[in-house]
Amino acid sequence: MTSAPITSPHPAPQRGEWVVHDFRFHTGQVLPALKLAYTTLGDPAGEPVLVLHGTNGSADSLLGPGFAGELFGPGQPLDARKHFIVLPDAIGTGRSSKPSDGLRTDFPAYDYGDMVAAQHRLLAEHLGIRHLRAVLGYSMGGMHTWLWAQRHPGFMDIAVPMAALPAPMAGRNWMLRRLVTDSIRNDPDWRGGHYTQQPRSLQFASVFYGIATNGGHLGLHQLAPTRAAADALLEQRLKAAFAGDANDHLYQWEASHSYDPAAGLERITARVLAINSADDERNPPELGLLEAAIARIPHARHHMIPTAADTTGHATALQARFYRDQLAELLATAPRL
Repeated sequence: MTSAPITSPHPAPQRGEWVVHDFRFHTGQVLPALKLAYTTLGDPAGEPVLVLHGTNGSADSLLGPGFAGELFGPGQPLDARKHFIVLPDAIGTGRSSKPSDGLRTDFPAYDYGDMVAAQHRLLAEHLGIRHLRAVLGYSMGGMHTWLWAQRHPGFMDIAVPMAALPAPMAGRNWMLRRLVTDSIRNDPDWRGGHYTQQPRSLQFASVFYGIATNGGHLGLHQLAPTRAAADALLEQRLKAAFAGDANDHLYQWEASHSYDPAAGLERITARVLAINSADDERNPPELGLLEAAIARIPHARHHMIPTAADTTGHATALQARFYRDQLAELLATAPRL
């Protein structure tokens, strides 16, 4: 392992990799060597915790001051002196195997079930972890957390899905994802995935999706209270450096197509704390889906972060100050299964 940059008072993150041979995906496709990258904080002898990132992200996206700086430091809820925190790069993201490594569109089609299966194997077969104190995840990681809790119910004491609903991928969320992937595929520069430079539609579609599904109504209005300010903000985002890869983005967004944890909620035995925000554009509370799901789970409750001047829509859950106390209380009281 090698040290990653220190971004908060917690112990220095350590990076590792593990190769799974002949990994079989849900389609039946087999990848001879699937590389799974991960980051850890703390002593492996500490109580293990799994933390899962969002779409287009990686473990590094959860090491900033708003999240790791509020949770992993001394005296904080997931104090890395007492916990062994594991942050995988999901299949298709970060330093894990992904289409842009060379296979392009020959990379096996994966879904969230494959990603969770790979995470489970990383913990059990490589890191020797048989039980987790908690699984936490943001956005895509929150959806993974819902799957973890029902597919491996005896593996964790606590599940904390954030900015995610235990309901099928549908509605505005799926339609806007389709618009991103269709924009890329319909771009002549994509060339069936064999482009020599990134299709111009990738950044445009990504900015469109980000503005449509992130930032919060109040947050965006504060950033762009006039037409001139709105135009300036849009131009800034369209011209900013963009490091994404078109094939990687296609796979990452389309991996959500089969997500539907609704049928397995009664299998969950962990204590569940579902965290959502009232201004989450992708998971609007008006749908009532979260409350209906929570009622089906034996030991579950939810915390809704109210809209405020400093909330940012779907990204609000990346600011752990909004729920740090609720998480600490759950960690202190939830039984060890």
